[in-house]
Amino acid sequence: MKLVHVAPHVFEEASGPSYSIPRLCSALIDAGAELDLLAMQWDSEDRREDPPPMLHYFPMGSGPKRLGRSPQLFRALRDRVGSGQVDVVHSHILWQMNSIYPARAVKGTPTKLVASPRGSLSKTAMKQGSWTKPIFWHLLQRSALAAADCLHATSMQECEDMRRLGFRQPVCILPNGVELPEQPSIEVPRRHEVLYLGRLHRIKGIENLLHAWSIVAAKFPSWDLRIAGPTESYGRGSGHADRLKQMASELGLERVTFDDPKYGDEKFQAYRQAAVYVLPSFSENFGMTVAEALASGTPVITTKGAPWERLEAAGAGWWIDIGVEPLVAALQEAMSKPMETLADMGRAGRAFVRRDYDWTNIGRSMRDVYQWLIAKGDRPDCVHLS
Repeated sequence: MKLVHVAPHVFEEASGPSYSIPRLCSALIDAGAELDLLAMQWDSEDRREDPPPMLHYFPMGSGPKRLGRSPQLFRALRDRVGSGQVDVVHSHILWQMNSIYPARAVKGTPTKLVASPRGSLSKTAMKQGSWTKPIFWHLLQRSALAAADCLHATSMQECEDMRRLGFRQPVCILPNGVELPEQPSIEVPRRHEVLYLGRLHRIKGIENLLHAWSIVAAKFPSWDLRIAGPTESYGRGSGHADRLKQMASELGLERVTFDDPKYGDEKFQAYRQAAVYVLPSFSENFGMTVAEALASGTPVITTKGAPWERLEAAGAGWWIDIGVEPLVAALQEAMSKPMETLADMGRAGRAFVRRDYDWTNIGRSMRDVYQWLIAKGDRPDCVHLS
């Protein structure tokens, strides 16, 4: 099977889609597929120093950077499809031209098209961004998604977003996987620390976390709140980080630290040191940092804006309503527990992701979806019909 995946970016410091897209591609290769991953190079420093053979970078074209034009990427994609050897093109993420090119390239050919919006279709996400988004949607994006033979959602919640917008194609529901980091031979002492690690963006609900901290901090004087992460994707400005720091100052918050982004081993060390991880988002299609925290043995508090309803059943954390009051209640409950109880919850979370979020199984399942699309296999259970 010959596959081509298309993504807007695969940054050197891998997190979110920059991690999950290449990792899915690697799992598909391990499952026996032949695959190319085409991505745009936003800046000179974005290119990975030692890219895997499957990864091919293409320069940005003229026009506004946020539009993500890359005529060279489109020509390369069109040439690959035109060879008649590509079975499936899989497009990732919306709102740049990279998500429009695949529909144009496969039109009139036997090549099948799969599209992964990766959270871009939630009610909150649809309202976020510039005034140009509705125009892009009506002129280009909706029709490009409608051309897909199958849509990919990482949760039932995301599938429901697709149906709400009128898309009736088959939808395969497969979560992102997570690689279990090696745990130190000697267990790292946990700090009395609540950690948020991720992008500093309005959609993440960090303002609610700061308001909640202003209520609980005085009751737990031995605990700290640590907020670490880049301010925006694609390296845009530091405006929101500055607003969060100003808010913390205006609320007179104590024991709150704003830290630099964490990647690689440093990221997992941050998870392991914290007693609790919190993701207070308004909307997530998956919530990769939840999976990473659980894989690191750290219990999690997250909102119903993230599709982690099984978190509580696994005994690994709290799945709460969006807002300040639910955060206050969950933080108070978590911070009142003995550290050993929190450690037990962390161990349960690690076992949970080892069982249900293994990349090998996810790669095989996605391969089976492709085989079904090209009429070489039965419909997998993960594919939901309209």
